[in-house]
Amino acid sequence: MKKDIHPDYHPVVFQDASTGKTFLTRSTVTSDATFEWEDGNRYPLVVVDVTSDSHPFWTGAQRVLDTAGRVQKFERKYGKRTRPTKNA
Repeated sequence: MKKDIHPDYHPVVFQDASTGKTFLTRSTVTSDATFEWEDGNRYPLVVVDVTSDSHPFWTGAQRVLDTAGRVQKFERKYGKRTRPTKNA
């Protein structure tokens, strides 16, 4: 690998803004805020809006779309559509 062309890759603590859950990983992102981790070291802290701890897909709170109901609503509003037939 070439030297001095890669960004600084260091440990960073990410915190979920809605649940408060934190996790330590490595990243190139920087922050002035710090967080004292369980090992006693201080790491840059980055607060994020969504993580796997709060995302509806991973928490099981994801809504299921009722596609059949949407089709029926469309047909009630606009009538049942048919394809034009070809005249021979």
